[in-house]
Amino acid sequence: MSPRLLYRAVSIAEAVTWTALIAAMVARYAAGAEVPFFFAIGLAHGTVFIAFVVTTVVVGLNQRWTWWLIVVAALTAVPPYGTLVMDAVLERRRLLEGCWRTEAGDDPRDRGPIDRLLRWFLRHPWMFAVVLVLVVAVLTTVALVAGPPVG
Repeated sequence: MSPRLLYRAVSIAEAVTWTALIAAMVARYAAGAEVPFFFAIGLAHGTVFIAFVVTTVVVGLNQRWTWWLIVVAALTAVPPYGTLVMDAVLERRRLLEGCWRTEAGDDPRDRGPIDRLLRWFLRHPWMFAVVLVLVVAVLTTVALVAGPPVG
């Protein structure tokens, strides 16, 4: 899976969980209906939110985005459907093109520790996937312990 396809898949997943969360909140608060799986929807949305941020960092590092673009792209998960807008912007600017950088090139940044670590993980995709799942799980657990974002 290319960086473009990974970013797009997680971006769409974030939008889908936003839709489910908004629908559950409307049912719960506007219509007064109790949504028995409200917690599960919130958990799914929070987990995908964290996965989107992690994916944005990994793809941004691979694509050599500036640090501020990585931060802005990650923050687009905060407003509903912002990830889809950012995906379109990145696509239009051709910032999602290319494959995973598994080998060092002539660029001096390839000698940096972050790029070397990223390349090592990209050459070991199963290990990278396990580490990323663990990172998302730990961050999701921390978020659950911290409590909901409002109230």
